[in-house]
Formats: sequence, C-alpha cells, structure tokens
Amino acid sequence: MTESELLKIIACGETSRVQFKGCLSNKDSIADEMIAFANSKGGMILFGVEDKTGSVIGLDYASLQETGNALSTIANDLVKPQIFITTEAVSAGEKTVLVVYVDEGTAKPYKDKNGTIWVKQGSDKRKLTENSEQIRLFQQNGLLFADEMIVPNTSVEDIDEAKIRAYLEKIGDSENDLPPETLYRNLNIVNDGRLTLGGLLFFARKPERYRPTFCIKAVSFFGNDIAGVDYRDSEDIFGTIPQQFEGGMSFLTRNLHHVQAGQNFNSTGILEVSKIALEELLQNALTHRDYTKNASINLLIFDDRIEIVSPGSLPNSLTVENIKYGNAVVRNSLIVSFSSKVMKYRGLGSGIRRALKEEPCLRLIDDKEAEQFRVIIPRKEFVG
Repeated sequence: MTESELLKIIACGETSRVQFKGCLSNKDSIADEMIAFANSKGGMILFGVEDKTGSVIGLDYASLQETGNALSTIANDLVKPQIFITTEAVSAGEKTVLVVYVDEGTAKPYKDKNGTIWVKQGSDKRKLTENSEQIRLFQQNGLLFADEMIVPNTSVEDIDEAKIRAYLEKIGDSENDLPPETLYRNLNIVNDGRLTLGGLLFFARKPERYRPTFCIKAVSFFGNDIAGVDYRDSEDIFGTIPQQFEGGMSFLTRNLHHVQAGQNFNSTGILEVSKIALEELLQNALTHRDYTKNASINLLIFDDRIEIVSPGSLPNSLTVENIKYGNAVVRNSLIVSFSSKVMKYRGLGSGIRRALKEEPCLRLIDDKEAEQFRVIIPRKEFVG
C-alpha cells in the first residue's frame, strides 16, 4: 500500500472493511475485530490512527514490533479456529501506520475464546445470536445445507404419493418395491419421521402450510415505481418448487406482450422477452435462493423492466463476474438434485450464461447489504 492510498482510506473513515486503532490496548477486543472481519467479507485494522478523529499518530519502531508480535498471538490463540493475518508498515509523512489485513474466512463461523460469534455491522461489530444467522454462516462454509434440515411438526402424512411416483418414473425407478418410509429416507425426503425442507418443497401436498413465506410474490405494476399503488395483476404463488415455477411462468406470459415478429396474423405471437431466459432465471431463483431467510421471491413487472429478487446474496466467494462464466457454489444440494431430475434445470452452472445469451442487456446485482440477489431484464417495448 502506498502513502497516498493509505491517506485516502483514512480520509474515508471507518467502514465495514476498515477499523482504526491508536494502539493495541485490549487483546480480546482486537480478537473480536478479527473474528468479525473473518466472518464477514474481510477487512483491515490500521494501528496508529485515532478511531474517533482519524488523526494519524503513528507507531514507533518498538511499538511496531510489539504490536506485530501480539497480533500473531491473538490470531493463533484467541480466535477459534485460528486465522492467518498479514501486516504491512506504511509511512504517512514522518509517521508509520501498521496495516493488518484479515481475509474473509474459509472456516466460518469463527468464535472468540468464550464461543461468541462476531460479525460486522456497518463500521461496528455485533454478536451473532439469531439461530438463522448462525445457520447461514455454517451454510456458507458448506458445513450445513438448509434444505437437508428437518421441518418441525411435519410427518410422512404430508407427502403427496403421486409426486413420489412421478419422481420415480422420471429417474427410471418406478418398479421400486421398498417400504415407503425406507424409500423416503433413501431419497432424503424424511429424517427421523419428519420431512426435510427439500422433501417438503418438492413432495408435500401443501408446503405453504409449514413454510408460507417460501413462495413467489408476483406483481405487475402500472409505471416503473415499486412504491406505486396501482397494479395490473398480483398473485401469491404457492406449492412445491415445480408448481411455483409453472405458476411464475404463467404470470409472466399473461402479463408480458406477445409480438408477431414476422409470424402470420393468426399466430399467438412470441413473448417480448426471451422465454428461455425467463425460465432459466426463475429456476435459478427457486433453486439457489437462501432458504435460511424467511422471505419470498419477488417477481415484479414494470413498464420498462422485469425484476426477479431472490432472498440471499451470492454465497461464499462467488461474484457476478464468476457466475457469468458458469461458476457455481451449491447452496441447496438436495433441491439442486431434485430440480435436475424433474425440471428443466440442468445443474451445470450454465443457466446464467444461457440467459445472458438470450438477453444480453439483463443486469445482475448482488446486494450484500440487503442480502438479496436481483436480476433486471429490460423490456424491449414499454407498456402503453
């Protein structure tokens, strides 16, 4: 880091990725800062900068050595599991600042010596106490899959046997003669007599009875403002994931224009937006959304665009650029497995690429702050 880069960072003040410390006065507090960075998106701690004023006070040579050694001990002994940090002494005029880099961790969740999990919240940090948030950290590290967790109060009585038979036919196992409960366990639909979330969302009669927010909320607005109170059409789409997919596509096709595009007069026309792109994007939302978040998928049609908003930002180290090239991290392994067998979903990480090929102007927005993933598809012609 150069002096000018350091001064620019300091001038912007503390953020969710930058913390100031005049000196190392409390090892436990510094451990908590490291943990919060490792559990979030990483960051840096600048020693020799006053946290309240941003004034550069610097560290002398002895303090630099002592602080560097202490930080190594903190990262090894006070963070569980241990993390690896890097340090850099950067000059700021006649003073020297010790920059400590903490990467986003690969073994989340990280805890302090008392077992407390810390995460960043803006420029501050906070304890993680909500079960759903802790589950999300385990999920990010691939230690837990939300769709494999059991859904309380469910039982085998909630299973629609017709959906099981249809699934077995799809996978070429229609002659299976296993007892039902053995079959359900083998398919990971049931665990300890209760349905897994993946089992509920694919094979239950009424999944919304237990997870009413895991649905699609679809609205077709007049105009281009989500705050608008007038709309053409609105529907809450419930059911299994395949049923929600069919319901979502039905909503889109009845609320979007059909154009002749050179077809004869009696033709129903071609959808104004690529149906292939819409199918890929809607399947992607249903399959890869964050099911630890108690929220719906929003399917929004405006005069100038279509938006598909999924709960949860991209997992792990995935970025928008990654997924454009077909990279994928499986967040819901059971749902992905079922989807690849009974839907048009291929499970190869190629859906976004196909959608972009069909609709090159679509936008992908990974909103980390709001913890959601947005797809915006421009409409070729505004609604009149």
